[in-house]
Amino acid sequence: MAQYTRISGSVGLITLKNPPVNALSAVVRQGIVDSVERALGEPEVKCLVICGQSGKFCGGADIREFGKKMTGPPLIPVFHAIEAAAKPVVAAIEGIALGGGLELALGCHYRIAHSKAKLGLPEVTLGLLPAAAGSQRLPRLIGVPAALDLITTGRHVTAAEALQLGIVDQVTDHNTVDAAVKFALSVAGQSLDARRISTFPCPRLSNLDAVFEAAMQKVRQAARGAIAPIACVQAVRAAATLPYAQGLEREKELMATLFTSGQARALQYSFFAQRAVGRWSMPSGARWDTSKPKPIRKAAVIGLGTMGRGITVGLAQAGLSVVAVETQEKQLMEAKQAVSGMLERGAKKRGVSPPLGNISYSSNIKTVGDVDLVIEAVFEDMALKKEVFQQLSAVCRPGTFLCTNTSGLDIDDLASQTPNPELVVGMHFFAPAHVMKLLEVVYGPRSSPQAVATAMQLGKVIGKVSVAVGNCQGFVGNRMLSPYLSQANFLLEEGATPEFVDQVLEEFGFAMGAFRMSDLSGLDVGWRVRKAAGLVVPGQPARMRQGCRYSPLGDLLCEQGRFGQKTGSGWYQYDKPGSRVAKPDPWLHSFLEEYRTRHGLVARRIDHQEVLERCLYSLINEGFRILEEGIAAGPEDIDVIYVLGYSWPRHRGGPMFYADMVGLTRVLERLEFYHQAHPDVPSLQPCNLLRKLVASGSPPIHRWREVIKKVHSQL
Repeated sequence: MAQYTRISGSVGLITLKNPPVNALSAVVRQGIVDSVERALGEPEVKCLVICGQSGKFCGGADIREFGKKMTGPPLIPVFHAIEAAAKPVVAAIEGIALGGGLELALGCHYRIAHSKAKLGLPEVTLGLLPAAAGSQRLPRLIGVPAALDLITTGRHVTAAEALQLGIVDQVTDHNTVDAAVKFALSVAGQSLDARRISTFPCPRLSNLDAVFEAAMQKVRQAARGAIAPIACVQAVRAAATLPYAQGLEREKELMATLFTSGQARALQYSFFAQRAVGRWSMPSGARWDTSKPKPIRKAAVIGLGTMGRGITVGLAQAGLSVVAVETQEKQLMEAKQAVSGMLERGAKKRGVSPPLGNISYSSNIKTVGDVDLVIEAVFEDMALKKEVFQQLSAVCRPGTFLCTNTSGLDIDDLASQTPNPELVVGMHFFAPAHVMKLLEVVYGPRSSPQAVATAMQLGKVIGKVSVAVGNCQGFVGNRMLSPYLSQANFLLEEGATPEFVDQVLEEFGFAMGAFRMSDLSGLDVGWRVRKAAGLVVPGQPARMRQGCRYSPLGDLLCEQGRFGQKTGSGWYQYDKPGSRVAKPDPWLHSFLEEYRTRHGLVARRIDHQEVLERCLYSLINEGFRILEEGIAAGPEDIDVIYVLGYSWPRHRGGPMFYADMVGLTRVLERLEFYHQAHPDVPSLQPCNLLRKLVASGSPPIHRWREVIKKVHSQL
């Protein structure tokens, strides 16, 4: 609703009330219309102020209304009515003015913002554009280049930047409503002709075509196939080249195309999935989300390599007290310098003081005796981690949670090293740990719901999207990555090149293809894992291992010292070690030809479709196995992990959503086709859950849980 009150005798105050972010639902829109009409009809009222309750102006359109029949007044006429008002209307912006919330403020004659407010038009992140005249008003107010930046990226700006850009008229550290009322009274009675943004001409640019050409090129490169950023550029171009009414029509046409697109569906699914993953129970039936987490005030990080440093930074930035332990003195000094640098750079970016005092460094593990929670981040070696867990069990006080940052080692095996296995959980961070949003929280069979709840809550505190997953080799993300990478290798054996496979995957929307990604992370990382699993047999490049087809290509490159970017060569060549520019490698092409000849393989032509289907469908098939086994609670969990942790293109929703979009019958048919062609590759054999979903009529993704529950009840 929108509540109307009179204050200071002559000011009409309209307060938006729709928790948690005062979204512009049908009831709120109607309330605004009624309140504006009432205020304009009261002779005593000289000016109006619009604000939001609970310190938040407005978070935009009510996304829960998307896809439903529209009721109540549409946004554009509501904002036009405000702009046309004969009395000044001032927006008092506290907390947030995002999407439709900022468009509402742009419909007002003046905007006053609190210094801590955030403003932006993030519609592009939902596969849409600001279609309540935002794409037409903002360029008229702040110019084309600045408007293009905000609208195509969806980024939020601070009140200070909004003032600099000209979005707001004043910034205050005090009560925003009081400041807005005072301001409104000061402009009451003045002409509003120069305050109606829709009447502004767009600021002229001599090189308009060049500006839009450059913007389109930048957007195409960054969007990797997403259509919303391109539509945003087209909408802003309409503002710059057409009268307001015609620009509004163009905005409407573009929005109609986006609104019904599969990409908008995928992005909105992804938006809701990120909010849903924290609410599901564990497959065992225990509910960690109803278990009260223990507050963590002091934490420890053991091991200050790349991951440990990032985790330390993340904890310190969140205001926690951190004991950072590294037993190697040289590594400790290097880590201290690196962590301080990261904290200082981060603080400068946010305009705050670096929290250097939150961290104490030590080379002695005994200094963690009084912490609430420990995150072990030593080298990915089970024997080493077991040793650390034994030491922690001896020095930590009772009740201390012991977490391991592992990308795939057995949590239960580690928990067996402690007298209290219920206190052990995995916290799988993604590099760089202080930047990447994803955190896989891994519970073993003996992890208590409270331990899981505490790790999940800590993830939230440090700004992560935490997903609870079960304990198995590789957990969810890396387990699904394994068949994807295997298929990429098999395609090389059969005639493809690394650059062709990567090109296809990057055109699909991945930031990097399988081989560029391997070169970046280091081929030796996977080599160590395969060695530990007994798959690498030196001097035996046989193409079968443990009864399944196996490609030793990566092992053979590692034996040559080709570990990727760090050594200057891997699947590609680089001008020097550490260089990021991947170049096709003639040596690698010759190596592949010799390998095929040695194994009697005849190279054949492989097309785009086969690369996509074999890589993606094998990954998706593993996702169905994970759901079938109860390692992930639902398809949303898998999709959030892949979008946030593995650069799956956001506009394609995630691997399980993509399977739903392509059609489960199609996925099943193609997997059957490829498994017939390659019967020695078990990852291509369609999972029973996929078969059951197809037999159940391929229900939409939000109904898969019903089938999954039936599968679990039969286990």
